[in-house]
Amino acid sequence: MKVPLLDLKAQYRTIRDEILKVTEQVYESQYFILGPHVETLENEIAEYCATQYALGVSSGTDALLISLMAASVGPGDQVITSPYTFFATAGSIVRVGARPVFVDIDSETYNISPQEVENALFGMNEAERARVKALMPVHLYGQCAEMEPILQIAAKYNLCVIEDAAQAIGSEYDGKRAGSMGDFGCFSFFPSKNLGAFGDGGIVTTNSREHYEQLKTLRVHGSRPKYYHRFIGGNFRLDALQAAIVSVKLKYLDGWSRGRQENANNYRILFAEAGLDEIQLPVEKQNRHIYNQFIIRVPEKRDELRQFLQQEGIGTEVYYPVPLHLQECFAYLDYKKGDCPVSEQAATHTLAIPIYPELTDDQQAYVVQKIKEFHV
Repeated sequence: MKVPLLDLKAQYRTIRDEILKVTEQVYESQYFILGPHVETLENEIAEYCATQYALGVSSGTDALLISLMAASVGPGDQVITSPYTFFATAGSIVRVGARPVFVDIDSETYNISPQEVENALFGMNEAERARVKALMPVHLYGQCAEMEPILQIAAKYNLCVIEDAAQAIGSEYDGKRAGSMGDFGCFSFFPSKNLGAFGDGGIVTTNSREHYEQLKTLRVHGSRPKYYHRFIGGNFRLDALQAAIVSVKLKYLDGWSRGRQENANNYRILFAEAGLDEIQLPVEKQNRHIYNQFIIRVPEKRDELRQFLQQEGIGTEVYYPVPLHLQECFAYLDYKKGDCPVSEQAATHTLAIPIYPELTDDQQAYVVQKIKEFHV
């Protein structure tokens, strides 16, 4: 049996006619950059995320970058974030000239630890603390970080909060949607996301009119009015074609999220029945986990298990094999092995298995059966 990590073709078959209809509308309009389709999606995402504003941008990476620019984070500044995340989180910080400060994660959720954030700030001298301008928590794998203590820390030290919610659209913390709690919420429409485009795309949410106006200007090279530039922005515009496609898919997102949640519950039953108690399954600490990934933690031989599953036709992925504080490009930050032990342990023991909503019961049973075979 073949069980891919993600089957986008299965999803596409269910919405094909709607997608073809709306893309034809874009072709006929010949309006490809920004425009009515982008504005419609922005309004829909703002409503979905319970925010006042949303601004479509060219990618999830650019959502982070433009948010940092709007927050006036730049050379000499520092931003506290997680080392256990996709590269864009820290890469965007460096691209504006700031310095990432990595703090370790919670061992159960893999999200940034508020206590470690507090410890890092407490351990700085006054001059170092003055350079910290923002916190960038990551809502990893579809579950929100512990935002209440994070927001309290931010208020205490007067820090901007930029939520990296690239994997978490629709997830909630204490009833509040991802992207609605910080100063900015950054989302990705990369095709593999729960809400994916047919190419790159992203969006930024905010509740601040001032931030929204800054973002709008930054999105078009800092131009307002056209060809008049008070400051330097970038080309962060969202394609109308991608916006139209995401708008169609947004109508189905909650149903797809329920499918992922049902598959997660089914995995829990299957793993229990298989007696695989040594494997740690995702821990739900918040009231709406939308399972962008389903991550298992194995005590040993993770890479051997992955190779075995691949031979049996099962797709897997390692998110992420090298924590950011140990990446070669960040060697100048002087982090060393052992500085973020929880992240380092997760990097060598976790594995993503298929969780997409079209996954069948038989496919899930096959995945667990093969994992059991490996461990017997």
